[in-house]
Amino acid sequence: MGLLSSPKPHWQLNLSDGSTAAGDGLLSGPWRLLLLGDGSPTRHLESLTGKPVEIELIAMAPEPAGPRAGAPPPPEIVELDGPLLRRQVWLRCGDKTLAWAESWWNQSQADAYLQQRELPIWRSLTAKRAELFREVDGLALVAAPWLEQRFGLAGPFWSRHYRFFRGGKELTVIREVFSPALEHWLGPAKLCHDLQTQ
Repeated sequence: MGLLSSPKPHWQLNLSDGSTAAGDGLLSGPWRLLLLGDGSPTRHLESLTGKPVEIELIAMAPEPAGPRAGAPPPPEIVELDGPLLRRQVWLRCGDKTLAWAESWWNQSQADAYLQQRELPIWRSLTAKRAELFREVDGLALVAAPWLEQRFGLAGPFWSRHYRFFRGGKELTVIREVFSPALEHWLGPAKLCHDLQTQ
C-alpha cells in the first residue's frame, strides 16, 4: 500500500505564536491536554486504555514532488533538510484504532532514528534517553472517507501537528488525527457548534 492522501481540514488554527489558550471554548480540559500538551500521545493512549500501543505501518516513502491529492503538508516541513521521507501509521490499543499519524523526515535522520519501524516514534527517539522538545504548531478538524472507515465513526476528527527538536534543530514534523472513540475515556470534546457546521 502507498501513502494515503492527507485528510483535508474543515477548520484549522495556527499556533505559531506558542499560545495554548487556543483550545479554550473549543475543547474540554482533557482534550486540550491531549491535543495541546507536550506529552507523548503514545503514553497518553496507553495510560487511558491500559493496553500497549501497537503501530501498524501504512507506508514509508519519499515525499512526492509537485501537486498532490489531499491536504498540503504542514508549512514547517520547509525547515527540514531534503530529501524528505514521509511515514504513515495507525495507532492501535487492543482491537481499537485510536489514531492515525504521518511524519516527515530527512532521509538520513529517518535511517538513524527509525531503525525499528514498528515502534512508536517516541520510543525510537528516546531509546537512549536523549532529550527532545515538542512544539505544537497547529490544530485542525479534518475529514477523509478512509478515516471514517477505519475509526468506524463519522468525522470530522480532531488533529494537530507539531515539531520535535533535538539540540535546537528541527528533527521531524508530525501530524496526528484522533478517533472520537477516545471520548470513552476523555469525555466529550465539547466541539463548538459553529465549527461542526462549517
